[in-house]
Amino acid sequence: MASETLCTSLKGKKICGENKVNEIHLRECQSCSYESHGKFHSMSGNGSTNLSRCLHKGSAQNLGPLSAMPNQLDLPSEIPVDRPISKVRTVTNTSQKACVNEQHADCNAYFSEHLQQRMKHERDSTLQELYLQDEYDDEDDSDWEPVSPFIIKKWFCTNCTMPNFDDVCHCEVCGEDRECEFFRLGPSESPIQQEVKLAINSDGSHSHQDLCSKSRTVIGFDERMLLHTEVEMKSHPHPERPDRLKAIASSLAVAGIFPGKCYAIPAREITKEELLRVHTLDHIEAVQHTSHMLASYFTADTYANEHSASASRLAAGLCADLACTILSGSAKNGFAMVRPPGHHAGVAQAMGFCLHNNAAVASLAAQSAGAKKILIVDWDVHHGNGTQEIFEGNKSVLYISLHRHENGRFYPGTGAVDEVGSMDGEGFSVNIPWNCGGVGDKDYIFAFQHVVIPIALQFDPDITIVSAGFDAARGDPLGCCDVTPAGYAQMTHMLSSVSQGKLLVILEGGYNLRSISSSATAVVKVLLGENPSPQLNNNVPSKAGLQTILQVMEVQMKYWPILKPDFMMLQSQWNMVAAAIRDQIKRLAHPIGPVWWKWGSKQFIYKRVYGKPYWRRRLRFRVG
Repeated sequence: MASETLCTSLKGKKICGENKVNEIHLRECQSCSYESHGKFHSMSGNGSTNLSRCLHKGSAQNLGPLSAMPNQLDLPSEIPVDRPISKVRTVTNTSQKACVNEQHADCNAYFSEHLQQRMKHERDSTLQELYLQDEYDDEDDSDWEPVSPFIIKKWFCTNCTMPNFDDVCHCEVCGEDRECEFFRLGPSESPIQQEVKLAINSDGSHSHQDLCSKSRTVIGFDERMLLHTEVEMKSHPHPERPDRLKAIASSLAVAGIFPGKCYAIPAREITKEELLRVHTLDHIEAVQHTSHMLASYFTADTYANEHSASASRLAAGLCADLACTILSGSAKNGFAMVRPPGHHAGVAQAMGFCLHNNAAVASLAAQSAGAKKILIVDWDVHHGNGTQEIFEGNKSVLYISLHRHENGRFYPGTGAVDEVGSMDGEGFSVNIPWNCGGVGDKDYIFAFQHVVIPIALQFDPDITIVSAGFDAARGDPLGCCDVTPAGYAQMTHMLSSVSQGKLLVILEGGYNLRSISSSATAVVKVLLGENPSPQLNNNVPSKAGLQTILQVMEVQMKYWPILKPDFMMLQSQWNMVAAAIRDQIKRLAHPIGPVWWKWGSKQFIYKRVYGKPYWRRRLRFRVG
């Protein structure tokens, strides 16, 4: 006979049915065939009455396995009471081989005793105790496994490393195609090493005169810098990766610039004595010690592997040699295509992806070669805190930085307007800190016209070094600004008028491969003598950009008097515009006539009363 066991509880007029089926075992006893269902709980009702019913229905011939429909059992509206309480049994474990007909003596003895003990406990308990009583599960849960969490599949953009959902085909940050293979080049595919070999004679010497007959622009690169990479695989790819140099090399090769119009100088590792002019001995040894480790970290985002120390020394050595080559007149200008970057590396610490400060090493190498005054212009979107720290007390090096600051909330938090240097170097640190993201070409060009170039001309350096981070470029995932390749080309062209055109551009940041490659190519084209687009010559800055520039000029004009005439002119124009804005707001706050006068027959009166809307007024400043 087939049986279906239900656990029911009567509480008032309600009937609670619970069907908890763990397993079904078919067993044979002396006089019956039965199906025993797993675990059941006795429920309390009316404070002290607990009634468990074992209902039999159907037969083994017309009733299939109950496990096929475990949750579709029908509860009758009235449960017939055809057995005494003492005969009711609760089947708690199917392994006890108990049958619902109670034909086993051991089953009867065990369950009768268990039921009597439980009923006695309920009679002696109060209603509150029964209500607060916990029902514990005695089932063996050793094989329990947690439900696997919902996994969101995603892919990382090859161009900008940003994550995207698996169901999209283009990056939502930069728009790059998911299957793009353009920048997935191996070191052997780069044509640069062949160009370096052509620059070296068979006897190992370097003929600079023959190289300079090709071009006046030199390139610094070595493929061993591509070996500096993050070993530990994390949930997000590191933005400072070898693909950055591969992308620039590919763009220069496609444009026919390098190899072709530029030549490369041979690479060498910077010596320990040269590094000691910039960094402490402990810092140099700490970087060198990473060559004995497979993977290590200076900070949470500044990694190193066994090749990082060599790569950083190669980068510093290339920058030093490029500066000396340009200063000596063997080349007019140059571009250092190096990594890891350097402008965050201070006197005694590595941070911000930087190990050795390449711009500082190049500056001091130029001074050793005879330069009296060095200008460093840093247009990386992050402030070069390491470079400023190294030269903040040195009046022979002028440091000018344009960066996002946002009152110290943007990394690294330094570079405020009032950071002007210390001791003998006071006034030789010029910071132009943008207070918001989205800063574009017009703000940068305006800052160059009214702050950077005037100060640079008054300083009159022997050589200009640019810490050229391209992370302020449009589409960069970290910078979130809007500078275009045309903007970088214009800034490079303006700096070419300083220090008799002796200009060294050193790669720093930039993490959108398309942006960094196109921007670097535009800069190298200007170094080769190509004129940038004239469309950026006359521009109007944003309101936030103009306010930042006025603050900088107000602080710096006591150190650089050349800024005072421009500051007075810009301040007067800004006061006029600000007064017009306030007047327009007051007029709109106290209307004389309804707004529909603007379109109706009284349009003339409306314009006379309210004037032209203040947001349509164009700011006109003297450019030059």
